[in-house]
Amino acid sequence: MSKKNSSVNLKNGFKDFNDLSSVFLNFKKKLDFINKKKYLVALSGGPDSLALVALTKAYTYQKKVKFYYVLIDHKIRKESSKEARKVKNLLKKKNINVKIFLNKKKIIKNFQAEARNIRYKILVNYCKKNKIKVLLTGHNLEDQVETFLIRLSRGSGLKGLSAMRSISKIDSNVSLYRPLLEIKKKILIKISKNVFGKYFKDPSNKDIKYLRTKVRNLKKHLEASGIKYDQIFKSIQNLSLSKTTLEEYWSKIFKDLIKKRKKLIFINYKKYKELNKETKIALINESIKQLKNNYYDLRSKKVENLIKNLDKKNFKRMTLGGCIFFNKNDNLCLEVEKL
Repeated sequence: MSKKNSSVNLKNGFKDFNDLSSVFLNFKKKLDFINKKKYLVALSGGPDSLALVALTKAYTYQKKVKFYYVLIDHKIRKESSKEARKVKNLLKKKNINVKIFLNKKKIIKNFQAEARNIRYKILVNYCKKNKIKVLLTGHNLEDQVETFLIRLSRGSGLKGLSAMRSISKIDSNVSLYRPLLEIKKKILIKISKNVFGKYFKDPSNKDIKYLRTKVRNLKKHLEASGIKYDQIFKSIQNLSLSKTTLEEYWSKIFKDLIKKRKKLIFINYKKYKELNKETKIALINESIKQLKNNYYDLRSKKVENLIKNLDKKNFKRMTLGGCIFFNKNDNLCLEVEKL
């Protein structure tokens, strides 16, 4: 660690570095608003999560709050466990204790999506065990733009193109909070380097078999063409505002349409058929969420396929998202699929 790095004083909120000090003050303002006594921080060892760790550590000098730090080792490479221990030892030097969880479930296909699902399941269980209400992640501005571009390539509607929310429910008792969504990665790299002297690179981030890697590689070409990530991010924010307005409208419609009785959901079929496509997609997702206490929307293509079948006169039954959809007494009904 260089002399400059070792001079960083987390106790004064990065006041020796003007640009980093403003990032910390913004971060502090956000956590002051959330106002919880305990948080869980999802850690990887990359510059984003290490910067988040540094900001949380600095926050503890200003407010009496407890942060827990968890790293998930998916064992996708021989070196992954060794790398996880290196991250743990690096943070130990700053008196930060890291809990490492090993994922023993073998992932056969759709690795990134399945690994994310497993990771959040482990993190949510840890939150519940320790009575933690908020999970923090280091998603940043570049992550947000990449998510937007990925969803754009998949033909997503307004809801998908609004990309990631800064705060969202991932369980009935746990919220996911992304306090760094507006921060550029280069700033987070600067924080992690100045506080910890280094950060760790995940080789899979350069593997072009993953769509996100391909999208990430587009950045220099887009910006060279005058399409700046800052501009795209502003568009995402505007789309998000539009989505919020639309969701307020939808909530009124859904309150009238969705009727839950015990383990069944009933939707008036005639009223359903009068809805436009985007509203139908939102209604299907909302119905599944209510029935299964689920907090994630399904892929648009899968929902659209269901909608095509629902619009057929001879529709009888179909399964989606672990729910069975069927027609009964002029109602579209849902029940949880029994495995």
